[in-house]
Amino acid sequence: MNKLTARQEKFCYEYVIDLNATQAALRAGYSEKTAYSSGSRLLKNVEIQKFIQTLQADLEKTAGITALKVLKEHKKIAFSDTSMIREGWMTLKSYKELPKEIKDCIQEVVTRETKYGNEVKIKFYDKQKSLDSISKILGFDAPTKIEQKIDFDSLTDEQVNSLIAKMTE
Repeated sequence: MNKLTARQEKFCYEYVIDLNATQAALRAGYSEKTAYSSGSRLLKNVEIQKFIQTLQADLEKTAGITALKVLKEHKKIAFSDTSMIREGWMTLKSYKELPKEIKDCIQEVVTRETKYGNEVKIKFYDKQKSLDSISKILGFDAPTKIEQKIDFDSLTDEQVNSLIAKMTE
């Protein structure tokens, strides 16, 4: 593949966002007067077509989204320690001091003015939904191979280990 210029490459990345050649040309830095014709001309370039096909074939890579990133975001929400703040109203100053890990778990922030200053109400994302998503991603919600009730208290350690090994086969 011939080397694309930085602007041509930017055009390709912008084009796969909305498949609009004119807008992609504008966002890539082509002039407003020539964006339509530049976009059309760029789409006829064989090397650009190949690069766009490569990007479209791997949108996960293009968007920078991986299963691991999704899992990490769910993990942040599911296992966040929000005990350092309470659900409800707090001051704007204390909100600004929250660590990024906690801010990432916040779904909604509402501010209001009071006679004591600005207050902030915080609503967190649903931890249970994130736990459910993690379970689904990791396959923890799949039915087990052993579907009988077992009285673990009556089993020896060796029998328990044997059952666990069977369940994970």
